[in-house]
Amino acid sequence: MATPEPQLTATEKAKAAWLIARMGKRAIAGPDVYQEDLEKKLDRLLDAARKREAKAKTPR
Repeated sequence: MATPEPQLTATEKAKAAWLIARMGKRAIAGPDVYQEDLEKKLDRLLDAARKREAKAKTPR
């Protein structure tokens, strides 16, 4: 089962948009262009957002 997408803050949305735009720009350059570094950064951003949401939902 896939993990649900977290609610992103404004900063996280801006970072995600920037990374996706860079991936698109590289995709225009050709199918053999390395994009794994940007994909990893986006994955880390989403993981951090999931952790932040989980931390906010737990009782203190």
